[in-house]
Amino acid sequence: MKTLRDKEKLIFELSVEGKTGIDIDFPVKEKAFEGEYKREGEIGLPQVSEVEVVRHFTRLSKMNYGVDDGFYPLGSCTMKHNPKMNEKVATMEGFLYSHPMFSYNLVQGSLKAMKVLQDYLCEITGMDFCTLQPAAGAHGELTGMMMVRRYHEKKGNPRKYVLIPDSAHGTNPATSTFAGYQVIEIKSDETGCVDLEALKETVNEDVAALMLTNPNTLGVFEKNIKQIANILHEKDALLYMDGANMNALMGIVKPGEMGVDVMHLNLHKTFSTPHGGGGPGSGPVCFKSHLKDYQPVPVIEGDDDNGYTMNWNLPDSIGKVHGFYGNFLVTLKALAYIMAMGGEGLKQTTIDAVLNANYVREKLKGYYNLPFKSETLHEVVFNDKIQEEYGVSTLDIAKRLIDYGIHPPTIYFPLIVHGAIMIEPTESESKEEIDYFVEVMKKVAEEAKENPEILHEAPHYTPVRRLDETLAARKPVLKWEREND
Repeated sequence: MKTLRDKEKLIFELSVEGKTGIDIDFPVKEKAFEGEYKREGEIGLPQVSEVEVVRHFTRLSKMNYGVDDGFYPLGSCTMKHNPKMNEKVATMEGFLYSHPMFSYNLVQGSLKAMKVLQDYLCEITGMDFCTLQPAAGAHGELTGMMMVRRYHEKKGNPRKYVLIPDSAHGTNPATSTFAGYQVIEIKSDETGCVDLEALKETVNEDVAALMLTNPNTLGVFEKNIKQIANILHEKDALLYMDGANMNALMGIVKPGEMGVDVMHLNLHKTFSTPHGGGGPGSGPVCFKSHLKDYQPVPVIEGDDDNGYTMNWNLPDSIGKVHGFYGNFLVTLKALAYIMAMGGEGLKQTTIDAVLNANYVREKLKGYYNLPFKSETLHEVVFNDKIQEEYGVSTLDIAKRLIDYGIHPPTIYFPLIVHGAIMIEPTESESKEEIDYFVEVMKKVAEEAKENPEILHEAPHYTPVRRLDETLAARKPVLKWEREND
């Protein structure tokens, strides 16, 4: 009998000559298959019955683990609860069949929805303007840094360097390089925050901006952010805030009031739209008025009285950064989320996310090492220093969690923490769910001490145990080929 622990064969390996899942003939006219594109050889599809196809893909689907299956403490790009109502809104006919090539008078509702979302995001962040075009967080970073570059270019010098704290998201250096800058790393101090003295010594007229992840990847709020902004602004350098962790600040503080000039948001994280694994995301960029001339075109303008339109006439714009107007249906889900939650609801979301992370921190303190003692916000970072004594690594701990039905948290990130275990429970999880996670983590810590081999060999109940991760990443096998091909 097949079980979910068995390795599923490829559908081509299930194929038997002569089997078919179709028992009716299609009335296809021969002419439909004539011409230069007509296939001459065998098409090579697997020959299987209908029930075999259904069972094969059903078994495959049960091997997957998603946010609808259970706890998903994956920090950095959180898999939080995504209300199904948001999906319903995004599939309403008026939006679903709204084509970007329609004239503006036929899509007034869609344009208004985008304008309303922009206004909400400006209110939440304390910024003056917003563009919805970027397709995801890293794309938002690039858009923001291109605007920074254009800002300095218009002043006669694009400048050479971008400063990035060692506690920032890993995409920031790549983004800066793409925008034409050289990166200078700024070390953290003993509290996990930006070292202000190091910053003062580094900032000069060749620095274009600092990209600050806040809260940073340790989950620590940059308490000196106003001083950081002042240090930069004295040299006319700009403060870019990586707002991927805005779910720890929303409704509590506004980056625009802390000296931030430009920032991006990850709608799929803070505002619930599903993402991760390459699905569609959205990374709007919010910015202060001194950057508005450099934003991407077109710009949504108008109101209910005069109608909505797109302004393409922005001579100093960095241009378009996405086909048409961004991932429209994704932005709709975020809009639905914001409207359903309301201001107080968004604030409560932040409070709950911070509470849950600190609950985990207190419960697991002593079982796992806390490399930084500073108070944390939405996520907490442990490492494997205690378990190293028993020969157990962070990877072993993560793999053992799979045996207990829990998706592993982010591991080995942030890079400034050796053997990092980053846990972000989000606001979505109940106390019961978090308590189960805590119980499992404690049990794994005991196993590491008493029976480390069980961790070394984990996971035990999956069709595939441990892959050669380097080989899998660099030489992935993405298609099936016949042996004789």
